[in-house]
Amino acid sequence: MRIPVFKKLVGLAAALGLVAGLAACGDDSTGGASAASGESAAARKALEGFTCPAQATGAGADRPGPSAGGKLQVVATVAPLTSIVANVSGGLADVRGVIPEGEDSHTYEPKPSVAALLAKADVVFVNGLKLEDPTLALASANVPKAGQVIELGTLTVTPEQYLFDFSFPKDGGKPNPHLWTNPPMVACYARIAASVMGKADPRNAAAYKANADKYVAKVDQLDALFVKATATVPAQNRKLLTYHDAYAYFGVRYGWTILGAIQVSNFEDPTPKEVASLIKQVKAEKLPAIFGSEVFPSPVLAQIAKESGARYVDVLRDDDLPGDPGAADHSLLGLLKFDFVTIVEAMGGNAADLKAYDATDVVPDTADYPQ
Repeated sequence: MRIPVFKKLVGLAAALGLVAGLAACGDDSTGGASAASGESAAARKALEGFTCPAQATGAGADRPGPSAGGKLQVVATVAPLTSIVANVSGGLADVRGVIPEGEDSHTYEPKPSVAALLAKADVVFVNGLKLEDPTLALASANVPKAGQVIELGTLTVTPEQYLFDFSFPKDGGKPNPHLWTNPPMVACYARIAASVMGKADPRNAAAYKANADKYVAKVDQLDALFVKATATVPAQNRKLLTYHDAYAYFGVRYGWTILGAIQVSNFEDPTPKEVASLIKQVKAEKLPAIFGSEVFPSPVLAQIAKESGARYVDVLRDDDLPGDPGAADHSLLGLLKFDFVTIVEAMGGNAADLKAYDATDVVPDTADYPQ
């Protein structure tokens, strides 16, 4: 997600001792004893051993399918979703993304041309969980009567599994929506897409399922490599301070503590006291590295890294796929591989096996990705 130059520190643990307005991250490991912390622990517990629920694997409504010679018209919002759906489609459906890579999906306001595209869609895949509300509202208002709007994230996790944290506090009503950094949840998204598209286009249902099976196998392999690579990182280094709060479900899956995120909150600059407090905490945690965005430089993160002695690694991405559309690494699999290789190596681990992972799509990706 490409976001403006950072203006405000948010989402730091209560242990940082920052000024009022910077919320506790809700991780019990930071010493928080609030009700929010207890709810967060319960949600993490509910996520242990996550499996894709039946409501997901049987999702979608039966439709007769496109007319002879026609293709299912499918729209997806952010690029990671578009990548998943394109792999399931295998070119049998026309797949188009609507949120340009690099746009902030939380605040993206669709253009009028998007409404026209949605008006022709058989299926619209959104993440849900309050991620892209303006786009969801437009889709709900414009899809044809027989069209479907499918919230992938909302089908994948139950309310008991919602993670609320520093950037997504429970009193704000929006759970952390970034499920696609957790490979088992990516596999669930693919299963949902196969079910929905197969019911909407029964002539190609078997092919969608076969493509999803191949994709899930690659995702499962990636998951195993994440587990293996994590084991090589010293336990005290399995802590993340990042530019955006996109790794909560990832952290639960692989046992990483998310210390906080530094991102846009309002138009105020962080105070020297806020920056000094975080520098102190990074030193206390002895973090080898902290992580920034690959798109926009962050003077705040650079300063924190310099004065704390941590390395500043400013190349991570969460919904902006590597490379250009059509390139071999322009995929969600490529994104996940790149990010975790970067994290593991920066935190003192061995990512050799993960580097050897083949992150190419299971089928040629013919989707349209707006730039």
